[in-house]
Amino acid sequence: MSTSVAAPEYFAFVSYSHSDKLWADWLHKALETYRVPSRLVGQVTAAGVIPPRLIPIFRDREELSSANDLSRKVNGALAQSASLVVICSPHAAASRWVNEEVLAFKRLGRGDRIFCLIVAGEPNAGELHGRPADECLPRALRFTIGADGELSTQRAEPIAADARPGRDGKDNAKLKLIAGLLDVGFDALKQRELHRRNRRMIAITAFALFVTLVTTTLAITALIARNAAEVARQSAERRQKQAEDLVEFMLGDLNDKLAQVSRLDIMEAVDDKAMAYFQALPLFDVTDAALAQRAKALQKIGVVRQEQGHLPAAMESFDAASKLAGSLADAAPDDAVRQIAYSRALAFVGMAHWIRGELDAAQSSFMAAQRALQRAQPQPGSEQELLFQLTIVDNNIGHVLEARGRIDEAEAQYRSMLARSQKLVAGTNVRSRWKSQLGSAHNNLGKVAVLRGDLATAVAEYTADDAIESALFASSPENNGQRGNVMRVRAILGRTLALTGDLEGGMQRLREAVEISGQLLKVDPSQAEFQEYAALYSSQLSHVQRLAGDLTSAAALSARSVQIFSGLTHQDAANAVWKQEFGEALAEQAAQSLAGAHRAEARQAARAAVGVLEPLAASLPDEAGVVMALAGARLVFAAATDDEPAARRLRSVSLEALHAGKGIEADPRVLALQVTALLGLGKVEEARPFVQKLWESGYRDPVLTAELQRARVEYPPNAEFQRRLHIAIARGDAP
Repeated sequence: MSTSVAAPEYFAFVSYSHSDKLWADWLHKALETYRVPSRLVGQVTAAGVIPPRLIPIFRDREELSSANDLSRKVNGALAQSASLVVICSPHAAASRWVNEEVLAFKRLGRGDRIFCLIVAGEPNAGELHGRPADECLPRALRFTIGADGELSTQRAEPIAADARPGRDGKDNAKLKLIAGLLDVGFDALKQRELHRRNRRMIAITAFALFVTLVTTTLAITALIARNAAEVARQSAERRQKQAEDLVEFMLGDLNDKLAQVSRLDIMEAVDDKAMAYFQALPLFDVTDAALAQRAKALQKIGVVRQEQGHLPAAMESFDAASKLAGSLADAAPDDAVRQIAYSRALAFVGMAHWIRGELDAAQSSFMAAQRALQRAQPQPGSEQELLFQLTIVDNNIGHVLEARGRIDEAEAQYRSMLARSQKLVAGTNVRSRWKSQLGSAHNNLGKVAVLRGDLATAVAEYTADDAIESALFASSPENNGQRGNVMRVRAILGRTLALTGDLEGGMQRLREAVEISGQLLKVDPSQAEFQEYAALYSSQLSHVQRLAGDLTSAAALSARSVQIFSGLTHQDAANAVWKQEFGEALAEQAAQSLAGAHRAEARQAARAAVGVLEPLAASLPDEAGVVMALAGARLVFAAATDDEPAARRLRSVSLEALHAGKGIEADPRVLALQVTALLGLGKVEEARPFVQKLWESGYRDPVLTAELQRARVEYPPNAEFQRRLHIAIARGDAP
């Protein structure tokens, strides 16, 4: 039983996190401007007498920033509020103040007058493996309160309205919330909106009947009326077709052009307008075309959220889009257009899982995307789009197989992708994205070549990709998406050239990548993806600068990289890609400190790198990049520590992990790490076979070369490799 509040001063208290201020603004206005249906006003419910307006609503965050406890004003407002409304999101779940407000309200004995509005995240996600960051319910909501006034272990079932995309939606969530606050049925309020529309229609219909009755005396007038009705019907159909065409343009050409200039803000507004159109459609008048457009809009919204760095919100949109697209695809299994749309939606879901390091879920989504395409029957005009979507599936499945250390299978997917892309660009009306996909296929095969220790072939494949992306950018210099493609391949080619000992060539291309990342940041400094580029390529350029002996320039870039990655990983702790890159940046900073004889700073940075990478390696034990990053961080830590037994343990553990890695035994980066570890352990003879393989691969790192000289291990230049490398670069195309 709740304790009644005599003439409460506030109808409701809204509790929310600072990060959900926009939702709080909307909810506050929505509640205070709502007019209760007159037929309900004055009725007595368990919540009290129903008022004509839901006023006033209390919301205040001003006094909470510096206080250690809830302020007197807030406690007083809670005591004088008939109900508590909690805006639930991962931000709210992490907010101490939201939790304290819920707990304080429960201690007043009014736990049954708490209502939730879910705007992001997932209820009880904290209990799911790998998803604690998605939890949207504060702890005080999830458990009941005991007689001692503290939270018990007994689960609570909070009353919730769900405003997330694909759930209740804003309007229905608002009505569900108001129904709970008034203690009336949801249908009573929902019907109010329908009644209002019906009253308007009745008035219009009555007028039309009046006109009809007056004019029935004249046959010619009746004929005109019938003709007018037919014209009106055709006009209405024409207007709906125009609206659907406009929405299709908004979600297609307009979105593509906005993506090219990286205007996420306008893309978001356009996609929201499209969703508003869909929500305004009567439930009985939603066509398959409108459902397909709605799925596309949700997909576009997910892309914007992902590039903003809001992966949980992106995942919700992608999931909702795939459900809609899936229902349409199941209804027409032979329709190639629907299967392609469903496959594309599943690919976005899979990529979101991939970014979070959830390989099983990613592979499941990618395989489902492949099955959707396999059941499609090619139709005139859809063959090329079907083929292009198959290249995307090849690419995605290949990435998962590569991450699992199944290199042969990954290479097969990449070669399938290459063959299909070559077929696409050999046809007529070739699109830029088909050419770019061909470049990506070469890039993937370059990665495989590195893993196999064939640096000359890797350089050739990356050079082929660079030629394709550069030509596309030259023909469309205003396209920021294509600018980003050039940036990525320049950085990859620069890193690979540095592995061969061409530090100058490597630095030149990495400088270009850093410069392009700066250009993109100027377009939109708040875009998380652009921040990631700037941090990643700054760290990689600083690595090559360290190898070249320019520690001053390297330190400045490294500090910038670590600062940016620190902010990004704090923003989204579940992003596995950012975590790996952050750990690599910290390890590089440690190596630079060590090279400058700052051992204490080196230990601190190396310890932080290991702390970031060890949990990631536990969840992704076969991911080559993570295995190498952790081994590199441990070896820098070993070189920086004064604790010799600890250093030996770090080197031994690194060797074990590298030896256990799947599909990476020929990778020169792995071989170099193994040589470094063995030399550090004084096992020079054991290192020699790895040194020989390194030499055959063409690997040439001046720091490692110096270590080998100190250990009196010969490592002369490989003239044959240099000859093959020069041929590969001169060809400018992949073999």
